[in-house]
Amino acid sequence: MGFLSQFRQLINISRSHTIARRYLVVNGFDGALTTLGLLIGFYFNNVTDLKVSITACLGAAIALGMSGFSSAYVSEAAERRQEYEKLQDAMVTDMSGSTHEKARRWVPLIIAAVNGLSPMLISLIIIVPLWLTQNGYPIPLGAIETAIGLAFGIIFLLGVFLSNVSGRFWLISGLQTLAIALLTSFFIYLVV
Repeated sequence: MGFLSQFRQLINISRSHTIARRYLVVNGFDGALTTLGLLIGFYFNNVTDLKVSITACLGAAIALGMSGFSSAYVSEAAERRQEYEKLQDAMVTDMSGSTHEKARRWVPLIIAAVNGLSPMLISLIIIVPLWLTQNGYPIPLGAIETAIGLAFGIIFLLGVFLSNVSGRFWLISGLQTLAIALLTSFFIYLVV
């Protein structure tokens, strides 16, 4: 059995696809909103040093990624162990080496990877315009402004993705998440 087949089997047997999808969106949204918050702060404070902006956004992305990975791993490992032990007790047999035992070991890592990588990767995508400008590829609208627009776009797309899950009209779901980003930006503007 190939790696992808085993991966699918472990996710299916543990019924973890909904958890992974939820973590992808929740932590992806956290990464996008955190990076947007930093960028809005830089914009309204006229921070023009791209190295400072990139470093701050990278620091936040790494911290969100590590927090997401470690918190998900610890909680998922405990949940999986409890479910496995209950199943083993109900089966009245040693399940060592079974697919369920493999799922108990591997699913927490898979869930943790989704939880940790989603905010980090989304944050990194958002700051691509800053990197491009710093490396001599000027962005016509400005690096910070383009990155802010990209953050709003990604947040909108996360809402559209959620519409597939909830069955809501994609535009309403996208506009709902976009409204949260706009409200967050407004609060940051009031503070800075």
